[in-house]
Amino acid sequence: MIEFNRLNAYHIMWLFVFFDLPTNTKKERKAAAHFRKDLIQDGFTMMQYSVYVRHCASKESGDVHCKRIKNCVPEKGQVSILAITDKQYGMITNFWGAKEKPLAEGPKQLEMF
Repeated sequence: MIEFNRLNAYHIMWLFVFFDLPTNTKKERKAAAHFRKDLIQDGFTMMQYSVYVRHCASKESGDVHCKRIKNCVPEKGQVSILAITDKQYGMITNFWGAKEKPLAEGPKQLEMF
């Protein structure tokens, strides 16, 4: 019997990565740029300059991506990860200037890995 419950809005996860990294020296700027590059290579997209977001098909998939982030955190600065369900993410309200902008549609393709 196939469990279809697994793909509902309470099992699909979104990962948010918030970070504040120093950029005072050339070494710090390089580390910050490398961290952003690592996030993008892992499927994250920039929501704001220091806020990246990624869709994960399950909590287990989210855990894998959290471990990857942990392994590439620069030695200085602060990095925070927030995991929320697709249902919670669907309640987000975005404003650009004074006008409300609707939430962009989530991925239409089902992750198979």
